[in-house]
Amino acid sequence: MSDSAKQHGAAVNPNPLSEKPAAHPAQHQEWPGLDSKMQPQPDHGEQTYVGSNKLLGKRALITGGDSGMGRAIAIAFAREGADVAIAYYDEHSDAQETMRWVREAGRRGLAISGDLAQRSHCREVVRQAVEELGGLDILVNHAGRQYSEESIADLTPEVLERTFSTNLYGYVWTAQAALEHMQAGAVIINTGSVTGLRGNPHLLSYAASKGAIHNFTQSLAHQLAERGIRVNCVAPGPVWTPLVVSTMPAEHVPDFGKQTMWHRPAEPAEIAPSYVYLASADSRFMTGEILAITGEQTSR
Repeated sequence: MSDSAKQHGAAVNPNPLSEKPAAHPAQHQEWPGLDSKMQPQPDHGEQTYVGSNKLLGKRALITGGDSGMGRAIAIAFAREGADVAIAYYDEHSDAQETMRWVREAGRRGLAISGDLAQRSHCREVVRQAVEELGGLDILVNHAGRQYSEESIADLTPEVLERTFSTNLYGYVWTAQAALEHMQAGAVIINTGSVTGLRGNPHLLSYAASKGAIHNFTQSLAHQLAERGIRVNCVAPGPVWTPLVVSTMPAEHVPDFGKQTMWHRPAEPAEIAPSYVYLASADSRFMTGEILAITGEQTSR
């Protein structure tokens, strides 16, 4: 952690689970939402994550890396010694803040905006990342789009297409382009969801796309094993990110995450270490796995 990061914030409770969680206030933003406008501010590990060179010299691309879990992953990767490129939609201020933390960690950083639902843009993102970083060792497919549907009758062709174009097709197109540059030892990590493991009656399109991501992960892992490239997936439960306040009715926000054993959603900083584990040699025997970080017992 940089000296400025150490000095920036207040002391951190070493055991936050010992505290009774405070309810998040009702709030809503237009999609895709901004970290900087959330109350309370999410914890991305700015003051707490300390690296140990697990990814020293690696080159990583994180889609959806501007805010929420994406920012926490970028900070953790940079403090572990990786150079980091992020792809994001149009949240420029959030992306600049993420790049500030990457560069404070002493690593190279690159932020690329655009629509990852477009195959041509996915390929351009990979091209720019490879050109700037000199290669690519780690791909984190994390960008996502979510809609709420109370009934299947509410699910339109436009919503279904947009959800799958971002959440699944974008992962496929980005992986396809990245694999043209990846060598043995490289890693792909996809972001799934607890909704992809057991469904969600109010997130039909989102849950279906996440289930497809889990299957894509397992299938691609088999395909790439002979090349020595690992493919895994993190399936988080509820996490306090802009996706919540930009896709959920304001009155539902105070109850978000209360079903977990900790009676609250996770902070992004509590999920990012799982990506470090899957990106590093610590998990060298793991491939095709869906790592569920949900705050509760997860059945599949």
